[in-house]
Amino acid sequence: MLCFAFSAYIGYQVVALILLLTVSLLAISFNILPVLLSAALSALIWNFFFIPPRFTFHVAQTDDTILFIMYFVIALINAVLTYKIRQVQKEARKRQERANTVRLYNTLLNSLSHELRTPIATIVAATDNLQSSNNNLSPQDRGELVAEIAKASFRLNQQVENLLNMSRLESGSIRPRLDWCDINEIVYEVLKRVEENKISQKVSVGIQPELPLYKLDKVMLEQILYNLLHNAVQHTGPGTSIYIGASDYSELLELIVEDNGPGFPEAETANVFDKFYRLHNSKAGGTGLGLSIVKGFTEALGGTVRLENIPTGGARFTLQFPAQTSQVKDSTSYLKNLRHV
Repeated sequence: MLCFAFSAYIGYQVVALILLLTVSLLAISFNILPVLLSAALSALIWNFFFIPPRFTFHVAQTDDTILFIMYFVIALINAVLTYKIRQVQKEARKRQERANTVRLYNTLLNSLSHELRTPIATIVAATDNLQSSNNNLSPQDRGELVAEIAKASFRLNQQVENLLNMSRLESGSIRPRLDWCDINEIVYEVLKRVEENKISQKVSVGIQPELPLYKLDKVMLEQILYNLLHNAVQHTGPGTSIYIGASDYSELLELIVEDNGPGFPEAETANVFDKFYRLHNSKAGGTGLGLSIVKGFTEALGGTVRLENIPTGGARFTLQFPAQTSQVKDSTSYLKNLRHV
């Protein structure tokens, strides 16, 4: 219709090129039968409306007859080849997706083979000792075995939680449950969970005085902080300093978790939030899910997370969450805004 409207300004040979382009675009989006039909119809439309004499299927000139036949053949070949190229690309994508699936499956098995088997083996061994020794164990030995079971159970539960959280993120079923959150309370609760593993790092907390309450998902925020602290503990040595900071910037909560350890290789910083990604030559255990969950939960809360290496040594994670705030709070929970462990 557009070509017909401007037929006084463009020749019918130009119209043929425009119709060929249209058939090519259709071949990108549709299956072969509609494309072949459009190629045949475009040839007939071009003949009827544009090749002289117009409004008839009769072609007066021999060269126009040859041109019409060539257009018909080229339109069909172009449609078929474009469709074939699209099919080849689709098959290549499927093969790539299958290869990625197999790679992720193998990565997951390799990671879980250690991360799940080790705590399970610890629980089984400690339980066997408790059952077989009867009264031969001293109260101290029994206490140590129970402590090992508790520690292994906690580690096993953490891995299962990471897998479930990643499954929720992948399925898109995760929905934040917003409620008023005391950041002081969340930080110290997470820090207590981390300290229960008898960490060798020194952790300091700096929270801005008179920090308001934020309307966020407490469970998700706790998981974000725990994964960041756990990651810092796993990848830094004894005596390393870890810092947790919280500040308010006009209904914008900023959390910082940083350490003075070795930091991240510059070539790998862009990949650390990828699912199942672990640093090359990393000796620490893990499934490579912790930081990907941090990123997923942060984005689910409408926030952002940024990783940077500190020039003096170490790594800094900066998280920002836009959230509704309230100045109503329990002042007693803010008496300790700076604590050194």
